[in-house]
Amino acid sequence: MKNITLGSTQITVPQNAFGALPIQRVDQQTAVRILRKAYEGGMRFFDTARAYSDSEEKLGAGLADLRDQIYIASKTAAKTPEQFWKDLDTTLTNLKTDYLDIYQFHCVDQCYAPGDGTGMYEAMLEAKAQGKIRHIGITAHKIGIAEEIVASGLYETLQFPFSYLSSEKELALVEGCKRQNMGFIAMKGLAGGLINDSKAAMAFMTQFDNVLPIWGIQKESELDEWLAFMEDTPEMTDEIRAVIAKDSQELTGDFCRGCGYCMPCPAGIMINQCARMSLMLRRAPSEAWLTQEMQQEMKKIEGCLECGACKSKCPYELDTPNLLKKNYEDYKRVLAGEVEV
Repeated sequence: MKNITLGSTQITVPQNAFGALPIQRVDQQTAVRILRKAYEGGMRFFDTARAYSDSEEKLGAGLADLRDQIYIASKTAAKTPEQFWKDLDTTLTNLKTDYLDIYQFHCVDQCYAPGDGTGMYEAMLEAKAQGKIRHIGITAHKIGIAEEIVASGLYETLQFPFSYLSSEKELALVEGCKRQNMGFIAMKGLAGGLINDSKAAMAFMTQFDNVLPIWGIQKESELDEWLAFMEDTPEMTDEIRAVIAKDSQELTGDFCRGCGYCMPCPAGIMINQCARMSLMLRRAPSEAWLTQEMQQEMKKIEGCLECGACKSKCPYELDTPNLLKKNYEDYKRVLAGEVEV
């Protein structure tokens, strides 16, 4: 496994990092065990966020005694300087540290800049001057916003969805970061679970010398897959290229990545699963998606209020209500035996 450096930050770590969103779904003892194993296996970069419920606390419980041997990035979704400082203080307390290696504006809908009237970028600069953060980062989901961020030259790192399903625009974004000497942190390297070949996903990432993938890890078995690549790092081969080509053909067009930013739904629809059900039926063991419980969840689509809230909140600008209906119709055909999966 090669080391990569995140642009001007000079943070140099193995190209295999830990995304700590999923550990909010396990108990603290399990989370600590997984985090310690990740460190022992060679992972040195850990990414979390104030929005990930108790993820920060678990990371603090698991790794506080190793603080000077790891890099920690967290995020704030604050919209005001007052909330920014409140979030930062909470994050530092949760992580049991007095500084963050990277602090990121989380899932922004604008590129915060000095003098824009929000005071947000100035808050970052002040936090850096106080030594509470070492580098200023930002995360986005919309390509136009991300392009503006890169062009601004104001940020030391950009975190953005990136996988072997990424478009030419997203590939150009990585190149833009490289030209700006800006670190690129790749989230959703498995496209929200639609990519089911970790070897191909890792081989794709190794082609870039400025991209740090953060793999969302919830189970020890998942961690074991990524840690195995530390010693036996996949390389791009004709076989892997064929896998990528097949998946890219199957997953072209609009599809839900399952990020959940559209939630909660006022009609109680589990949008982040139901809006991509057709793909999940065909890319994972279908039995898990055909249970009585999941059938009841899919049936809730009939009660869609057509309020448009999910569509307005989707960072990928999908027509989510229409996507839900298409998936539901396909689901009913599968249940009826009209379509094989």
